[in-house]
Amino acid sequence: MPDPRHTVRSEWVSGSPWGDHEAARAWRGFGRKAFFGFFTAALAVASVLVGLGVGLGLVLSGVAGIEWSPILVIPLALIALAVLVARSGFRTWRPVGLLINAAGKLADGDYSVRVAPTGTRQMRSVMWSFNRMAEQLERADEQRRQLLADVGHEIRTPLTVIQGEIEAMLDGVHQPDPEHLRLLLDEVGVMERLLEDLRTLSVAEAGELSLHKEPIDLDDLIVDVIQAHRTRMDEAGVVVSLDIDRSLDDVVLDPVRIRGVVSNLVANAIHAMPDGGALRVSAGRKPEGIEICVFDTGVGIPSEELDLVFERFRKGSTSHGSGLGLTISRNLVEAHGGSIEISSVEHHGTTVVVTLPVAPDTD
Repeated sequence: MPDPRHTVRSEWVSGSPWGDHEAARAWRGFGRKAFFGFFTAALAVASVLVGLGVGLGLVLSGVAGIEWSPILVIPLALIALAVLVARSGFRTWRPVGLLINAAGKLADGDYSVRVAPTGTRQMRSVMWSFNRMAEQLERADEQRRQLLADVGHEIRTPLTVIQGEIEAMLDGVHQPDPEHLRLLLDEVGVMERLLEDLRTLSVAEAGELSLHKEPIDLDDLIVDVIQAHRTRMDEAGVVVSLDIDRSLDDVVLDPVRIRGVVSNLVANAIHAMPDGGALRVSAGRKPEGIEICVFDTGVGIPSEELDLVFERFRKGSTSHGSGLGLTISRNLVEAHGGSIEISSVEHHGTTVVVTLPVAPDTD
C-alpha cells in the first residue's frame, strides 16, 4: 500500500479556480523551512562577523591606543549587518518563494502557472527554464486530451455501425447473411487498424520503436507495393509510372517499416485522384542518401493546411483512413534517421519526398 504521506492528489481541472492542494502546501512548507534555514545561516554569519569586528577593534585599541567603545559600536554593527542581511535575503528569497509556490501548483496539475523572471541572472535563468517546462507540460496535456477525444470519435463510428447492424438483425430487419456479416467484419477491421496505428505511434513517439534492418532490393519493394494497390488504381483510373534506380538492391533498411511508409503514400495519392490521374513513383541515390518521391496529379492540399498534414488525426478532403498515416510515416522515416517533406499546389497535385540516409551493406 502506498504511503499516504507521499500521495499527491491531482484534482485540479483546467479552467477551474486554483485551490489549496496538497502538493502546493508541501512546496510552501519546504519554502518556509528553507527560509528559516537561510535566516539561521545568515544570523550565524552575522554573529561571526560581529565577533571578528569586536576582536579587531579591541586589538587596535590596545595596540594603537584607539579609543574603543564596544557598547556603542556593537549595536550599530548589528543593525548595519541586519539591514544588509535583510536586504540580501529579500532579494534572494522573493524569486525563490515565487518559484516554490509555482512548483507546488505545477505538481498539482496547474500547467498554466508561470513565474515572472526576477532576481539574479542565475535565478532568472532558472525561472525561464521553469516556464519552458511548464509550457511543454501544458502542451503535452492538451495533446493528450485531444488525442483521447479523437480516438473516441474514431472508434465511435465503427461501433455505431456494428451496433446498428446487430440491432437490425435482432429486430428481423435483415438476416445475418454473409453480406451483412462481412460488413460487421469490415468495421471490426477498421477498429483493429486504428488500434494498431495507435500502438505504432505511441511506441515511435516514445523512442522505443525497434527497427530490423537488412539488405533489401528497394526496386522490388516499391513494385510489390504498386501491385498491392493495382486494383484500386484501375478502379479509379489512375495511371502509374515508375522511375527507380536499378542499383538499389543492396540498401540496408527495415523492409516492413519502409513498405508501410511507401504503401501509405501511394494510398494517399490514389485517394487524392478519385476521378483518375497520374501517379509517378521514383527512387534513386542522392548525396544525402536514398530519395523516394511520390507524385500525384490529384486535388492537392490547401496552403493553409500544408503545415498541419503531419498532425494526428488530420484528415484531408479525400482521406478514408484514421488520419494517423502521415504521422506514423514521419516517425518511421525519422527512426531511420531520414526526413519526409510534402509540397503541394491545390487542384494540381502533391509531391512527397522521403530521404533515407542509408549505405550499401558491406557485410
